[in-house]
Amino acid sequence: MRTKIVCTLGPATDPEPVLREMIRAGMDVARVNFSHGTHDDHARRIEMVRRISREENRLVSVLGDLQGPKFRVGDVPAEGVKLARDRAVTLSSRSAFISSYEFTIVPLPHEDLIAAAAAGRRVLIDDGSIELVVISAPDNGSVLCRVVTGGTLLSHKGVAIPGARLAVASITDKDRADLQFAVSQKVDAVALSFVRSAADIRALRSILKDLNGDQLVVAKIEKPEAVDDLANILREVDIIMVARGDLGVEAPAEEVPFYQKKIIHSCLRAGVPVITATQMLQSMIHAPQPTRAEASDVANAVLDGTDAVMLSAETATGDYPVESVRALERIASRAERDCSADAFVSASSANLADANIPSPDATTEAITTAAVEVARLIGAKVIVCTTRSGFTARMVARHRPSTPVIVITSSARTYQFTAFMWDVRAVVMQNYDSVDAMFEAARQFVLAENHAQPGDRIVITAGAPLGGGSGKTNLIKVHTL
Repeated sequence: MRTKIVCTLGPATDPEPVLREMIRAGMDVARVNFSHGTHDDHARRIEMVRRISREENRLVSVLGDLQGPKFRVGDVPAEGVKLARDRAVTLSSRSAFISSYEFTIVPLPHEDLIAAAAAGRRVLIDDGSIELVVISAPDNGSVLCRVVTGGTLLSHKGVAIPGARLAVASITDKDRADLQFAVSQKVDAVALSFVRSAADIRALRSILKDLNGDQLVVAKIEKPEAVDDLANILREVDIIMVARGDLGVEAPAEEVPFYQKKIIHSCLRAGVPVITATQMLQSMIHAPQPTRAEASDVANAVLDGTDAVMLSAETATGDYPVESVRALERIASRAERDCSADAFVSASSANLADANIPSPDATTEAITTAAVEVARLIGAKVIVCTTRSGFTARMVARHRPSTPVIVITSSARTYQFTAFMWDVRAVVMQNYDSVDAMFEAARQFVLAENHAQPGDRIVITAGAPLGGGSGKTNLIKVHTL
């Protein structure tokens, strides 16, 4: 398996045998969703992931996913409220639920959202399963709507107004509390929801710095304005997530596949790992096998060049969490057999990704391209990247080489980072005082781990001088063991 697998933790993964089998089946990253559960729940699950992954001798990184400024309806009756087509509904930030034969008032305790609800705008509830249209301008904290697509409305369902630009902070008070918890738990990465611009990423990094945290930062792309600012976001972030659920609410569903391709191709160009998420195997929440359409969706994400694929409710609350991981592994592995490095190079070129997307400097591009091509031509068993920051590994992996990539690093943070990188495996070793010492360490490790045998050839890439800082890849060597 070369594509990495991200799995969301939840009640379905709480039995230890279930989590152990998920790790054995190929889980590389455990996602903790701060939108649900308590800190005690999350701490218990994080401890179990770390303990079992050590016992299984598997690298499993932990990703804390912040809720962000999610807008939700307030309390309605437990049985829900049936909203019939063409019925008038008032959304109010100042009133509790009221319903009569003549009118219905639904609490929506977000004045900023109501203020953005201009006449004619669509209001989508519960990921669009219920749709309203605004029929009058907001007044006194309320707005009058008409039901376009009806259904049963339950308490605390999410609300979105596509196209509305809201002047709300991207990091809420709840997010700050969750960040403090995440840093105390030493999670490996944190994901920021509803990113709008690169400024949101800088704000998150500032908070992490104040908390003495150095977590990797994942930008969840789920708003069209984030796609518009993708070039700048890629300059600030460590990892991108294509969050197709909310992206499909904020943008027309028919546009989401093209957003996905553009984002993945841009990440390939920049050398930034990318996760494709949401509803990958949605039917497996309650079914033991995926649908054919889901298999095609996963395979196409792999063929597009995604570094990782993610399961959400399939593992967090589904009936078949282990089977979901196994199905994802089977589909992705099959797709990988048809992956073409030439296709990825073409996909990441300027004609498919915005020309403003950052790309490696000429030296790095030349060295990493040569490393991949030399490895292929000489039949090298592995490409070894010695790297402090992970930059060299990312720049090699963006070419999607057919030769496995091994990272040797002195940084625990970089070691955990590789759990998100396509077909990259890692080991933590000491720093070296010379290039020759580094070559010798690479030789000993590759032989000891049976990645190659005496007489085999490997390709080594690095940045020299050693310790010269990140973003420098300028050395390549063919080494015979």
